[in-house]
Amino acid sequence: MEMQTQENEIKQASCEAQQDNAITDKDANTEADTQKVETAPEEEVKKEAETLDPLSVLQSENAALKAHLEKVESAAKSDLQRMVRAIAEADNQRKRAEADVERERKYGIEKFAKALLPVADSLELAITHAKPEDENCKVMLEGVQNTLALFLKEMKNFGVEVIDPQGQAFNPNLHQAISMIPSETVATNHVLQVMQKGYLLNGRVVRAATVIVSAGPGPKKEEVKEEPAESKKINIEI
Repeated sequence: MEMQTQENEIKQASCEAQQDNAITDKDANTEADTQKVETAPEEEVKKEAETLDPLSVLQSENAALKAHLEKVESAAKSDLQRMVRAIAEADNQRKRAEADVERERKYGIEKFAKALLPVADSLELAITHAKPEDENCKVMLEGVQNTLALFLKEMKNFGVEVIDPQGQAFNPNLHQAISMIPSETVATNHVLQVMQKGYLLNGRVVRAATVIVSAGPGPKKEEVKEEPAESKKINIEI
């Protein structure tokens, strides 16, 4: 009995050893297959790279470089356009600012100058209605004339100039006509009389001159021919 038991144990150990060897061989075969599967794509890629034409490779690289260059050039062109627009906008803003400053410098006193014009008008009216032959008014008249001359001189230093168009051609930009009168001495569409002088501020009209314009020579009167006294017949009925 003991002999049989030992034989059975030996057979069982032998079977277990065979099973272990089979499992080990199976695992080894699985790992080998996995390595073959992993290395297969790499080998295929290498084979494909070796079989590619060098000219095709260069053309592919050239196409890729050209596409990249076009992309870079497009980005650079877009940046350049934005920069040019920004420079132009900055230049326009600078010019507008300079124009505003220049306009303010030239015409900043327009309201003040316009408010002083009645002073000049009053002095001119005083001179016009004065009587130079009167000895009592002569000294005062000279004083008013000097005051007006000094006033206009100071106004001119600030860009204010007088518009006195007596005898000049009518200019609707500088003159304001209130009527037209026939005249034998003044040409048609010329200023016959200045009712109120105008003024300019650095070339801009502050007040237009009020004038009367000549309509030219008036219609000629028809000459009436009188018959001699002797040729007149008087019929007296009795």
